Amino acid sequence: MSTTAKSRKNPKNKVKLYHSLPDRILTASVWVLLIIIMIVILVPLMFILASSFSDPSAVSSGKVFLWPVDFSLVGYKAIFQSPSILRGFINSVEYTLVGTIISVTLTLFAGYPLSRVDLKIRGPIMFLFTVTMFFSGGMIPTYLVVSKLHLIDTFWAMVIPSAMGVWNVILTKTYIQSSIPLEIYESASIDGCSDWKYFTSMVFPLSKPIIAVMVLLYAVGKWNDFFSGLIYLNDSAKQPLQMTLRNILVMSDSFGINMNLAEQMNRQELKTLLQYSLIVVSSVPVLLLYPLIQKHFVKGIMMGSIKG
Repeated sequence: MSTTAKSRKNPKNKVKLYHSLPDRILTASVWVLLIIIMIVILVPLMFILASSFSDPSAVSSGKVFLWPVDFSLVGYKAIFQSPSILRGFINSVEYTLVGTIISVTLTLFAGYPLSRVDLKIRGPIMFLFTVTMFFSGGMIPTYLVVSKLHLIDTFWAMVIPSAMGVWNVILTKTYIQSSIPLEIYESASIDGCSDWKYFTSMVFPLSKPIIAVMVLLYAVGKWNDFFSGLIYLNDSAKQPLQMTLRNILVMSDSFGINMNLAEQMNRQELKTLLQYSLIVVSSVPVLLLYPLIQKHFVKGIMMGSIKG
């Protein structure tokens, strides 16, 4: 009886794999490279986190490295005492939630028809979509269009202009085309299923992995978007969190921070501490989002990109 047959008969018997010396060297090299990459990524993150929990004077003097020095919550207290930061945080949550829902919906509505083989004009439509990835109207024409639509200084200025990404449409189209067999549509159409019913009952449930990818990509983009607020919003009460953070980091102003706190320390020390604390606060929502959709995200991004 062969070794393979014995191992199948008795699962406790494990087949030993022997690797040559070059294979072992390659494996060791890959592990070393991965460890180096992990260190390069992890060290800056640990430095930012340690600095956010340190004393302002220790941060400004460069005493902090990978562990907090003179543990302090001064930076976070300053953030949560600032009305502009709290207002910006709420605005960013609203822009992200509404913008992601609209963007994912439009992407699915565009990707599904383009995945249909019986759509005779899908070639020209895909060409028109793809052209926009290489040529755009520019900032001034885009601003004029948004202005003519009376969206300046409104909630929708942060949502509509960036509602759909062409690359995301291509990923969605490729996923649906390669993962949902055409035979499902043919059998459903024979039973009298309409296109809308087929989309909502079959395509949508089977597209959860690519939907998870779109949710993460759009949500991160909406959350980190400050340029739209810089161009389209004049009212500070409507500005997103990233715009508020930019103002605090770029300009030398306390922005509503409690003056009693500002009097207890040098303004430069507070500003330096705020840089790290604000990075942590603005990153937490995105870090909490990824684990929720990680299972579908990896499958969706691999299927949508490789099988195209």
